[in-house]
Amino acid sequence: MQCQCDSGTKERIAEYLKSHPYLNLATVSPEGKPIVHSMGFVSAGPVVYFGTGKDTRKYQNIEKNPSVAFTVDEDSLDVFNITGLQMQGKASFVTDEAEIQRFFQLVMEKYPFAADMPKNPDNRIIKVEPTKAFFLDYSVEFGFRYEVDY
Repeated sequence: MQCQCDSGTKERIAEYLKSHPYLNLATVSPEGKPIVHSMGFVSAGPVVYFGTGKDTRKYQNIEKNPSVAFTVDEDSLDVFNITGLQMQGKASFVTDEAEIQRFFQLVMEKYPFAADMPKNPDNRIIKVEPTKAFFLDYSVEFGFRYEVDY
């Protein structure tokens, strides 16, 4: 079952992103082959940010095709209370200095241990702006999800 977004769904999505450490990012290779990358991320509302090396497959795939999708969820054997997020969006490379500083501030808030990690000059920051989301909430009804357009 699916329901159009109610007034609080976008806020629930923003909080869900903020409270989870990892996502599974799907990109498509230039040959049209999908691949999924598990990674840490930070968020500002529904917008997701992550860092990656400029020589990684995800970076190269996004360079050729900015359409991405990702999931954020929890492992649970209680299938009648599953929650999760499926999101589609457009990825872009962050170059604005103020936005880069905001990214680092979000990283330090979510992952304080990152302050001790070595700097990598080949890392780049990627932003994913959502176009559509599905927020799963099986506590409402098995298979239930809210649909949200951005």
